[in-house]
Parts: sequence; structure tokens; C-alpha cells
Amino acid sequence: MASKSSGSGRKAGGGLARPVQPSAELAAITGSDPLPRSQVVSKVWDHIRKNNLQNPQNKREIVADDKLRKVFGKDRVSMFEMNKHLSNHLK
Repeated sequence: MASKSSGSGRKAGGGLARPVQPSAELAAITGSDPLPRSQVVSKVWDHIRKNNLQNPQNKREIVADDKLRKVFGKDRVSMFEMNKHLSNHLK
């Protein structure tokens, strides 16, 4: 009954599945409970879609509202830049 596997298999609960604590600014969008990184990104996208924050001419660009501006630190970011900004608000 060994609890550690000796193979190269990865243990669940690491990386993307490990819950992270959002900052106060990000918690305004995701809620204050620790969430897996994938859920944080999903909730941010829900916020973007619900508030129609994608640039209609360039869907890869996100136009920040007041809540997202506090997270991104600027008015517009590309969807590829978004994860970098989110990482700064996760512990």
C-alpha cells in the first residue's frame, strides 16, 4: 500500500489542477475562493463574453472594463497576453 507511485505518472493536484488564490482585484471577477487555474481562466472568459469585451474587429483583443483594467494594468490586451497578467494575480 505505497502512497507514492514509482512510475513517471504525475500526481493529480499539481500544475493546472492545483487551486490558486486570486488577488482582491481578480476576486472581483472569479470570487475569492481558491480555484484551479483553468477555472480562473474560464471565469475570466465568462466575464469577457457576458460583458462583450472582445474587440469586434479583432476578436483576439480584449478591451478591459474597470474590473479587468485592475488585473491587466492597461486598457487592451491580446488573449495571448491575458494569462501572463492573470499569473500576477494568483498565489
